Amino acid sequence: MKEKLVVIVGPTAVGKTKTGIELAKALHGEVISGDSMQIYKGMDIGTAKVTEEEMEHIPHHLIDIKEPTDSFSAAEFQGLVKPLITELNNKRKIPFIVGGTGLYVKSVTHDYQFPETEADEEYRLELEQYVKEHGVDELHKKLYSIDPTRADAIHPNNYRRVIRALELYRTSEGQIEAPNDEEKPSPYQLVMIGLTMDREVLYNRINKRVDIMVNNGLIEEVSRLYYQGVRNCQSVQAIGYKEIYEYLDGTVSLADAIENLKRNSRRYAKRQLTWFRNKADVEWFDMTGVNFSEKIVEIKQFVEGKLK
Repeated sequence: MKEKLVVIVGPTAVGKTKTGIELAKALHGEVISGDSMQIYKGMDIGTAKVTEEEMEHIPHHLIDIKEPTDSFSAAEFQGLVKPLITELNNKRKIPFIVGGTGLYVKSVTHDYQFPETEADEEYRLELEQYVKEHGVDELHKKLYSIDPTRADAIHPNNYRRVIRALELYRTSEGQIEAPNDEEKPSPYQLVMIGLTMDREVLYNRINKRVDIMVNNGLIEEVSRLYYQGVRNCQSVQAIGYKEIYEYLDGTVSLADAIENLKRNSRRYAKRQLTWFRNKADVEWFDMTGVNFSEKIVEIKQFVEGKLK
């Protein structure tokens, strides 16, 4: 028998956190954060991290496990989550991965094999020369044009990781991810839930959430990291932090920083939807204007039917 696994994906602000908690309560489960930034301590408001009160006594894993100066990768996520899934199944509990970082989720659901390729020394030297002539931001744009999800996870200043990702793309004939990966069956008894919402409604929710974050102390939270000297790190390149850093650097006004944060959050939501829409094994549920309690019952019944 395969181990059971439920995954809840979708764009930012669509309601994944609350849905995951309600389903875990109803189905005797625990939540594993599938968010690449909620792992960081002290980064609570900008990552919309679940509060202890919101958890409603449902255990949550992979939250607050790293310092903001630490790096983190999909491979490391996979290494932590796979034994956790086994542990929860052994306890007769259903693991719920809840989050919107596509590559992280996929690394587990389809047992993604991270490519081991030979170094392309000539190409690497070419890219290093490109950095000297054009700068790290232009190099990062190269990666972003190929794989925005991977680019989002790597700080431009960490140019050696950017170079390695581009090298991987070249040596695997245009594939940063393993070819035919989607065709592999999942090693789990997998139920993939996707939450979606009318685009205009979702964007309004995102804008309002940013306003709430600011009112709840986002500027103070980011300032604390800024003045502690947390710079050139993967963590503070997260949406919600990099925009406020620009304000603290004096390059934009606070009003412009907040507008940039809203815009970047909307763009990220669009990329998340595009990523998950292309995954054939996701069952989608529209959360636009629904009675939440009734929708939870509907999703719960679907999950129970798949896990029989």
